Amino acid sequence: MDNQDAAREFLASRRARITPEQAGLPDFGGTRRVAGLRRAEVAMLAGVSPDYYTRLERGNLSGVSDSVLDAIARALQLDDAERSHLHDLARAANTTSRSRRRPAKQQVRPGVRSLLEAMADAPAFVRNGRLDILAINRLGQALYAPAFEKPSRPVNLAWFCFLDPAAGDLYPDWDEAADTTVALLRTEAGRDPYDRALTDLVGELATRSDEFRVRWAAHNVRMHQTGAKHFQHPIVGRLDLTFEALPMPADPGQTLTAYSAEPGTPAHDALRMLASWAATSTITEAPADQR
Repeated sequence: MDNQDAAREFLASRRARITPEQAGLPDFGGTRRVAGLRRAEVAMLAGVSPDYYTRLERGNLSGVSDSVLDAIARALQLDDAERSHLHDLARAANTTSRSRRRPAKQQVRPGVRSLLEAMADAPAFVRNGRLDILAINRLGQALYAPAFEKPSRPVNLAWFCFLDPAAGDLYPDWDEAADTTVALLRTEAGRDPYDRALTDLVGELATRSDEFRVRWAAHNVRMHQTGAKHFQHPIVGRLDLTFEALPMPADPGQTLTAYSAEPGTPAHDALRMLASWAATSTITEAPADQR
């Protein structure tokens, strides 16, 4: 993935969504040739010269200071995820080929696997930034059973969402799931645009899915740390769960996600039914590197 193209398109897309009124600028009427703010207006709001901002929006973030990035973020009214993404894009622009490290194979530590198994009442798994499931407990595998019906490849939640028809049944709010999936991949691409496996995944999804390609072009990013997730499970039916996604500082790039349901709710009863089903049925075994 081209970091310079990503930076250019991200900044242009954020500028296009802000009207002069939203930015607190006078609008003298008339037809604008561009949507949203003009480059000169963003430059004025950020306190930089028009020429300098034009350079940045052309994707040249090399050498830009954090203070300037923060000023641009304020001018464009970026949220926390977008602000972080802008800093990631700049960081990648200042990373030379010599300083790039060959990525190590991501392995889940035995202690983390034991923790997953100890969470017997909560579906839980560890993923990386590409949304590969690296390890999952039995209840988590039961929850995502449709994704594990094709054991020939490691389970990737983005691949499942866009290329497996079963995802449309498992996710009743498929559009929301798809938006979140692409936003997470776009966020990861900002952190590491040189991840070959991520580039290959994005290329496959963009080639095979129009739904993915349109969302990828929007350059939306998201922090996905807590919230609600809805499932329509083939065995127990509707599951409205809350989740916590916890980055693992000791294992950079890995995130532990766990689901739960409020006691006394239909989702809690359904989760207990799912646990009983998982304990007594033969579900497709996860690949060795995901157990």
